[in-house]
Amino acid sequence: MLKSGCINPPIMEVLAHLGHGDKILIADGNYPLAQKTGNAAKVYLGLVAGSPTVTEVLSALQQEINIEAAAVMQPADGTEPAIFNEFREMLPGMELSKLGRYEFYDAASENGVCLAISTGETRVFANLLI
Repeated sequence: MLKSGCINPPIMEVLAHLGHGDKILIADGNYPLAQKTGNAAKVYLGLVAGSPTVTEVLSALQQEINIEAAAVMQPADGTEPAIFNEFREMLPGMELSKLGRYEFYDAASENGVCLAISTGETRVFANLLI
């Protein structure tokens, strides 16, 4: 029985099969996971609005895997959501690639995305492709 770090069996099963270049989407509660993640394994973690957050899931994954790159969904008006700063703090020294909404959807639907996790996150544009 897993006792620390990520203890979600479906997530751990996929993580065990990942290699360099494979990607994971951590999505907010508004993300159309079923339609915009291609063949990725899908895990729905949202329990109530706001729980778990994308940053909580990122923190759990950081205990299990090395993160090589990160992309975010940039709002069309060019503003930067506050959560981007949290991502930077959690991923020190890593530049966030900013993708437009539909570009992000396309990237999250590619074959290299092996896992898509839906959270209860309520902050907008709180989607992270690692």
